[in-house]
Amino acid sequence: MPLCRGLRIEDAPIDELQDHLLTGRLTSVELLSCYMQRYYQTNQYINSVLEVNPDAYDIATSLDCERKAGKVRSKLHGLPFLVKDNIASADKLQTTAGSWALLGSVVPRDASVVSKLREAGAILLGKATLSEWADMRSNNYSEGYSARGGQARSPYNFTVNPGGSSTGSAIAVSNNVVPFALGTETDGSVINPSMRNAIVGIKPTVGLTSRAGVVPESEHQDTVGVFGKTVADAVHVLDAIYGIDGRDNYTAAQAGKTPNGGYAQYLSKAKVLDGARFGIPWKSFWQYADQEQLDTLLTMLDVLRTAGATIINGTELQHPEIVSPNGWNWDYGTVRGYPNESEYSYITVDFYNNIATYLSELSNTNIRSLEDLVQYNIDNFGSEGGTPGIHPAFGSGQDGFLASLATKGAQNETYYQALAFCQRTSRDEGIDYALHNRGNKLDVLLLPPDVAQAVQIAAQAGYPIITIPASVHSDSDMPYGLAVLGTAFSEASLVKYASAMEDLFVSSGSKFQRSKTPPGWSNYLDRNLPVPF
Repeated sequence: MPLCRGLRIEDAPIDELQDHLLTGRLTSVELLSCYMQRYYQTNQYINSVLEVNPDAYDIATSLDCERKAGKVRSKLHGLPFLVKDNIASADKLQTTAGSWALLGSVVPRDASVVSKLREAGAILLGKATLSEWADMRSNNYSEGYSARGGQARSPYNFTVNPGGSSTGSAIAVSNNVVPFALGTETDGSVINPSMRNAIVGIKPTVGLTSRAGVVPESEHQDTVGVFGKTVADAVHVLDAIYGIDGRDNYTAAQAGKTPNGGYAQYLSKAKVLDGARFGIPWKSFWQYADQEQLDTLLTMLDVLRTAGATIINGTELQHPEIVSPNGWNWDYGTVRGYPNESEYSYITVDFYNNIATYLSELSNTNIRSLEDLVQYNIDNFGSEGGTPGIHPAFGSGQDGFLASLATKGAQNETYYQALAFCQRTSRDEGIDYALHNRGNKLDVLLLPPDVAQAVQIAAQAGYPIITIPASVHSDSDMPYGLAVLGTAFSEASLVKYASAMEDLFVSSGSKFQRSKTPPGWSNYLDRNLPVPF
């Protein structure tokens, strides 16, 4: 990345960028120009940005005037950011979930999280590319592809799954197109691309960040998460966007469970690891990691032990049999013969109902229901892949949409049984059971997030998880991470230990840090589609 008016801002943390702005070494307009230069330098390669905000420079100018007048709104004042293209902004940008179907539609207002970031003085640079409809429309697809945005690619390896569905958000942060970004997760869509692009991702408890104005999948599992290069960066953003919102009833659950003064106060140094108790659910998750990752992650655990942490193996879910041995599968209940124990059984129902509610608030569009979306994809199968075998990025067409359509949104006995089963076995009899550890309580669980089943259980529970960079795999040239997982609204604890681990790995000079895992731009001339898993 070129210098920015003589200053190195590549991989610069938010605190350093803010210092440049506070001391006058840079203005917000100058900083925005440098990030825009990076966008133009890289986007034909990585395709992380779907659309650029034409008002970004005007916003930056206004924020510079505020700073000159002595007003600095927050740590994010004057810094540019991206949001995934399923997060609404009431400006000149589109909000389409990557589909041509919503092109030209007008949202009624900013998504709550966008409004909060504007209030914090951040500059919305644009919309990030994503997996179309956040991976809901198809079960055989190219991660990070959408009809509007094309294929996003990781700078680590252009021919390998870049992570999804918040693909562009993670890639842009990893590649210094913006210092931070927002994404959404229903099942793995924040943690997966974070880990696969060697950055920090925070997937909060469902109900900590508002989903108002976000194209939905499931009210029970959707959450807005954050991407940053460091734990501190991600936490500064989380502090700006969390809170109770009258437009999202789920956020009422956080009352009395969030800290006064936000989460940045829990950022810690390595010394807090002394006496910490971390659990390893080996049979539930770790056994499914490949040997190279296991070797690296186990060495990381040894480093944690040298800092005084106690690592306790065998802290399993009460029902490890609910975890697929063959990778991520959100219909694993049906695979086992029990659709009333399948996450997919309620996700498909939720989507049918939740998308209708979202579409009802849009203007300047005739798309009002899932039926309309399905028909649009059929009518435009060349670009939208509405039928199997037509479009390479959607090998199964729109089978996800069709599965949801078949439910007609009926919250029947199977729906409620599946919801109750997945929440009980992932919460009380899952993560909480493992954390209780037969009365010998643990601080957090440690997970290999490249084992997607681990992230899936956290998603079903609606519990928070943070991933930090670990290393790069020798076969794929792709990064992987180490994740910390806790119970509902335990973000303060996760921030404490994730930041302490990050500090330990950096201060000790270990190889387990982002600076030791630069992208290799492998196969940068190749443009295969779909990108294989």
